[in-house]
Amino acid sequence: MGDDFEGREIAIIDLLDRALDKGVFLWGELTLSIADVDLVYVGLKALICSVDTADKMRNAAWYQLVERQRELEA
Repeated sequence: MGDDFEGREIAIIDLLDRALDKGVFLWGELTLSIADVDLVYVGLKALICSVDTADKMRNAAWYQLVERQRELEA
């Protein structure tokens, strides 16, 4: 993916369009501590995509679940 944009100018809207089309998963953790005592923990998990992409992901996951169930029953 790094070579895809090399030497080209990319508009923010193009990046946003690609991110929404493919989907982006953000995951992060932050812990604030003083003297080895954890005071604040913040966790973030977010999937950012278009409704159409989310629907495709849901359908693909459902199909895999059904296929796995059929294999277990056989």
